[in-house]
Amino acid sequence: MLDHDKIKTAIRLLLEGIGEDGDREGLRETPERVARLYEEILAGVEERAEEPLSRVFSADYGGIVLEKDIAFYSICEHHLMPFYGKAHVAYLPNGKVVGLSKLVRTVEIYAKRLQIQERMTGQIADAVAEYLAPQGVMVMLEAEHLCMTMRGVKKPGSRTVTLAVRGSFREDPLLRSQFFQMLK
Repeated sequence: MLDHDKIKTAIRLLLEGIGEDGDREGLRETPERVARLYEEILAGVEERAEEPLSRVFSADYGGIVLEKDIAFYSICEHHLMPFYGKAHVAYLPNGKVVGLSKLVRTVEIYAKRLQIQERMTGQIADAVAEYLAPQGVMVMLEAEHLCMTMRGVKKPGSRTVTLAVRGSFREDPLLRSQFFQMLK
């Protein structure tokens, strides 16, 4: 569980460190607001993908299931700055399917942690593979990183794309091609 008091203390120190007066009107409540913010945006630390992905239904469906354009927001562990974008999660069922909102929930669980995009992509794919036991899984994330937009190279609009491929999607180029066609 996140330590609300430690977060507030850290924010007070941060304000002091950058030369601000933490007692001035506009900043007085900032430590509390930031603590509540972090409880919300880092809630995935306390959650496991097993919960949403364990609610499956029998289905005799042999095609690809794709939930695309899932908006996500995460915090980069390197600079503690946001990165955000869209996730596309596909799987080839093996006799059972999961409610579509459960794929969205899985993305949220991994996004709401200190992250790097590469790890997050693999975590989502591994969770779907483990808990649904499908024939294959393919996950693609496209994200803009504010550490590249606001600082450093300052290149707004550039996107990082990561891909995780498991099972039959790895073995069958036609399935991979179908995934990319479905994204269009």
